[in-house]
Amino acid sequence: MLVECYDERGAEVYEIIIKQIFQDLVLGASVDDLKAYVNPDDPVFVLAIKMRKTSNVIRFEDVANLTYDKANDKTMILVDNENYLPNILKILWMQFSRDEIYQPNRYQLEIKGDYTDLSSVVVDDPHSNLQRRIYDAVFRILPEGFKNIKDLSSENIVAVVATDELIKDEWLEKCHEFIDELNNGM
Repeated sequence: MLVECYDERGAEVYEIIIKQIFQDLVLGASVDDLKAYVNPDDPVFVLAIKMRKTSNVIRFEDVANLTYDKANDKTMILVDNENYLPNILKILWMQFSRDEIYQPNRYQLEIKGDYTDLSSVVVDDPHSNLQRRIYDAVFRILPEGFKNIKDLSSENIVAVVATDELIKDEWLEKCHEFIDELNNGM
């Protein structure tokens, strides 16, 4: 972790703030590196965070068996991994009303009609979940009042420039430098 600031004490304080927020959100093990630039004279905050690799997306077919009962015209979903049941229900409730989903027991769901095509629907995306949690941390870290925010994030790097003024090109360049350094492991 590197916090750049002409004021050593200010850099130390921001490092403590960042570490505390990461600890509160249990993000320490999910981040490879972080670079920040703070300049109180030129009110700007540049932050770039490299995320660790996550596991692959989880689809219905990975955590549940979907079968179509042609005689009764219903799709039966047998949940293999109970940890994903809330995600499965949330997805189904977005597509169907709660009344259309019959749940005779904890692991079994039934829907009228043939919906076996749900097997390829994403139930959980660890990368998106981690990215969302990191954005939460970023918005806690940013100084209050810095409402002009430019998001320069890429696949595995969350990067923002924030200020209470117009965003300057030099700050965007600084952010791009951080992104390049994090991508190249510097």
